[in-house]
Amino acid sequence: MTLSRRDFIKLIGGSALASSTLSASIFNSSKPYIREAQYYNSLGNGVVECTLCPNRCRLRDGRIGACGVRVNKNGKLNTLVYGRLCSLNNDPIEKKPLYHFMPGKNAISVATPGCNLHCKFCQNWTISQAKPDEISTQYVSPDRLVATANKYNSPIIAFTYSEPTIFYEYMHDVSKQESDIKSVMISAGFIEKEPLQKLCGVLDGIKIDLKSFSNDFYRELVSGRLDPVLRTLQTIKESGTWLEIVYLVIPTHNDDMDEIKEMCGWIVENLGPDVPLHFTRFHPSYKMKNLPPTPLKTLDNAYEIARQEGINYPYVGNVPRHKGENTYCSECGTEVISRQGFFIRNNKLEDGQCPECGHAIPGVWK
Repeated sequence: MTLSRRDFIKLIGGSALASSTLSASIFNSSKPYIREAQYYNSLGNGVVECTLCPNRCRLRDGRIGACGVRVNKNGKLNTLVYGRLCSLNNDPIEKKPLYHFMPGKNAISVATPGCNLHCKFCQNWTISQAKPDEISTQYVSPDRLVATANKYNSPIIAFTYSEPTIFYEYMHDVSKQESDIKSVMISAGFIEKEPLQKLCGVLDGIKIDLKSFSNDFYRELVSGRLDPVLRTLQTIKESGTWLEIVYLVIPTHNDDMDEIKEMCGWIVENLGPDVPLHFTRFHPSYKMKNLPPTPLKTLDNAYEIARQEGINYPYVGNVPRHKGENTYCSECGTEVISRQGFFIRNNKLEDGQCPECGHAIPGVWK
């Protein structure tokens, strides 16, 4: 369900806020979305270093970080997007995609402008690559967001669409609210270890976009690095927070089967065989409209390689009616969840147990 601007305002029970410019007025203390950032160092002479993500931006007074939403003001690092939502929708959790996390349930899904990476193939570039003053936003306090999820019987809040790392403080404050609502982050995983560990303490699930198993790919197409993302995956797994991985298969760029085999081997060795791995079909977007959609044969090959390498729960996404949409018991092969697109057709799981052999299938089922 995609909400219009009017529905957005009605849903949260608020009134419209005008989009602000990065002028002196944006630092007015009456604006609730201006907050001091949690992770930064003062380097002297008014210079600060942001320590939230591996970009480690060093900023003089008045300068904005690579994410476009963190700014040095008088020697203090401020976030410009605390609760400043540009998107709010009620989505199936399968759309994230999270397949082993409360299947069939809806998630109130939110985002602010900005991202600390710059993927040339981004599907949501109109918000992820926008500055806070370039698109319309609405302030929603943490307690109001939780109340909205309760009001619409959505048991999950998903931080998604752009990169939740850049609105870290808001995500943390929403997730620590006393509530039965679950919180999940849909992220590229380009975050430092200390803030991630703190976040894992309040989140219930995380999906990481592992964009490639090549550092050259990250450098050339993402403006990032691979190693910090691999560290993120290990940190999440060690924390016990539920983890799933998505690998968007882009023709001629990250579809080499030897590389995919190497990645699957790394996942089994470092994260275990039970972490779901989604191979998602690429569709031309943003700065990469010259490429075709991913051939189905490529996705089929990746799916089979994952199984051969010991991944118990591989999936194929963005291909409706593909066998790779469904969940099969890794012990006896029984189809336990049948899907079509983002919707559940049949769910045979009872408390995460295979109805045929009783094998416990890892996930968050309630």
